[in-house]
Amino acid sequence: MKNWLLRIGFYLLLLAAWEILALVQIWPSYIFPSPGKVILSIWNGFADGSYPLAISISLRRIAIGYGISLLLGITLGVLLGRIQLIQKTLGSLLLGLQALPSVCWLPLALLWFGLSDKAIIFVVIMGAVLSISLATADGIRNTPPLFLHAAKTMGAAGFQLYFRVILPAALPSIISGMKLGWSFAWRSLMAGELLYAGLGIGYLLTMGRELNDMSQVIAVMLIIVLIGLTVDFLIFAPIERAIRERWGLQTAR
Repeated sequence: MKNWLLRIGFYLLLLAAWEILALVQIWPSYIFPSPGKVILSIWNGFADGSYPLAISISLRRIAIGYGISLLLGITLGVLLGRIQLIQKTLGSLLLGLQALPSVCWLPLALLWFGLSDKAIIFVVIMGAVLSISLATADGIRNTPPLFLHAAKTMGAAGFQLYFRVILPAALPSIISGMKLGWSFAWRSLMAGELLYAGLGIGYLLTMGRELNDMSQVIAVMLIIVLIGLTVDFLIFAPIERAIRERWGLQTAR
């Protein structure tokens, strides 16, 4: 409760500072709108159905892209972590591609898939799969040798060794890679939707810019932040807490 009160107080102070800056009018209202105008823009967007529709479309895109990224990323990570030949060949390629901003994949995606959702989903996949695979590979390679020797001594081998020893030991790294992959996927989605004229949250940002409606721009930015926080709070935070409790890094409630 103390932590929640501290957070609420902090955000109320930010809101008050925002309101004061808007009242002082250092910048014109069409450049720096007040909190009331932004809240009104959010209300109008949900009232006319444009915001719920855009949010549902964006969430569908990222659910498909991120789901595919998880399957590909974890599979690649396991192969990279356990097979030296793949690590020395494909691993170096993945490291190089990770330095490439995900938005750079958009022109290629548009040429391959045209102006469609497939192009955006492809960009989301390329934004997330590399970080997931590399984090998984690091977790696999960093499995304590003592765990492997003990498991082999007790007769574990093959798939049993993977699913009972290696993957559980690598789980903290895999979860970190999943969380990092989600953030990259979300950013890739927004970048793709900003450049591709198709309905979604990024499209609402573009429309706000085109119409010189800063209230809508800030409103959509707040929605993007809230969706990211909600996903972290409802999905990744409980998983990380369970992992810490499992490894004795946090006492169970």
